Amino acid sequence: MKVRIGFGLGTTTGITDPRRFADVVDALEDLRFDSLWLSERLSGDAPDPLVALTFAAGRTTRLKVGTSVLVVPGRNPVVLAKQMATLDWVSGGRFLPAVGLGAPIPREHHAFGIERSDRAPWFDEALPLMRRLWTEDEVSHQGERFTLDRFTLLPRPVQQPIEVWLGGRAVGELRRVGRLGDGWLASFVTVDDVATGWEAVTASAAAHDRTIDPEHLGVLVPYSTGPLPDSVAEFLTRRAPGADRVDPTAIIPVGIDGLRSHLESMIEVGASKFVVLPLPAQDGKATDLPAELERIRDGVFDLQT
Repeated sequence: MKVRIGFGLGTTTGITDPRRFADVVDALEDLRFDSLWLSERLSGDAPDPLVALTFAAGRTTRLKVGTSVLVVPGRNPVVLAKQMATLDWVSGGRFLPAVGLGAPIPREHHAFGIERSDRAPWFDEALPLMRRLWTEDEVSHQGERFTLDRFTLLPRPVQQPIEVWLGGRAVGELRRVGRLGDGWLASFVTVDDVATGWEAVTASAAAHDRTIDPEHLGVLVPYSTGPLPDSVAEFLTRRAPGADRVDPTAIIPVGIDGLRSHLESMIEVGASKFVVLPLPAQDGKATDLPAELERIRDGVFDLQT
């Protein structure tokens, strides 16, 4: 099993200077992190993932770039397929897309122009169509939302195929991972959540005559660089239903030692791809991200195989 450790900036990056973002990209490349992952939040300070990852890909030669996760409902799948294929093409096949329905935040749904009830049907039509556009010479499609007649999309992505991972943790989302995804990127979850969720994913895949590579189980792991604030329980309840029933450190470990122990436990239940995400400092001061990256390297890189 190949254990790989990437780095994520989350939806609240704290980065307002693009030069600071460039410094992080350079440090990730120099320290030999596996990948950089950018989340999507239209109403937050996180940069657009596809645009920022294209910048990162052009600045590096080996660092993989991923979305964690990119919202599909509300986007034209032909345009999105073109953008993703182009990012994979210009990066030499280093693009790692994880996609989903979007965060359960009403203002985000409204901004994408999609009713909550239409998000899943939109996704279910869009993703298979995007895969066809990446691999077939001519695509004809007559669906409820999109129509194509002998359409050819170029340039083709370097990866054939691009493997698309899905996020989510609800029962329906896990079933969708098994039915449509090439992997699962869980986030804000306990070790037990990962174990039971993967069982649901693989069962759904089997029910649809599919298999998912056992190494395609990834986890976005937020961790705190200092003591957890009292408000973290309320935050987790909003972000992860049921989190109020567990110790917050079972979802957000504290410090590099806590992060290492958490990753070890995740590896024991089969996870092998990780996106570690340091939470913003509670005192409001900007985190020295290049220095934090060195601490991550020194503390957990030897877990990679």
